[in-house]
Amino acid sequence: MDTKLKGDIAEQAAILQGLKRGWGVLKAIGDRLSYDLVFDVQSTLVRVQVKSAWFYEPSGCFMTDNRRTKTNRRQMLRDPYAETDFDFALIYVDALDLFYVFPVNVFIAYGSQIYLVESDKRQRKPRSAKYRDAWELIPHWAARKEISV
Repeated sequence: MDTKLKGDIAEQAAILQGLKRGWGVLKAIGDRLSYDLVFDVQSTLVRVQVKSAWFYEPSGCFMTDNRRTKTNRRQMLRDPYAETDFDFALIYVDALDLFYVFPVNVFIAYGSQIYLVESDKRQRKPRSAKYRDAWELIPHWAARKEISV
């Protein structure tokens, strides 16, 4: 599977999760925007960037890049995201059919890659563990956003 197909699968899985929660889902046309989807949660629009994780054999965990990738015919360019680019990043682990739900400020605070540890053999949980299937963060954020408007 190429990376575009993996991204499409991750987006469709995110759409399904949003619909199961009763949220409206809007899909961006093209790939020029800094987000992939918009969830309508309690009449608050939540911009979402969807990423797909892959298993990285040397570390024994899943990983994803937390930078935007632009390609042209000759080269691939990677730039960091800004806090204003989207509200949440959803990282899909296809092999486990689960998402990590990161607020944008947490997502961009990582270096260039995020390692997702799915092993119980560690003595302490990685900082990413609290974002594993943390879908409740989105409606909490939407409720706070509605109050501040």
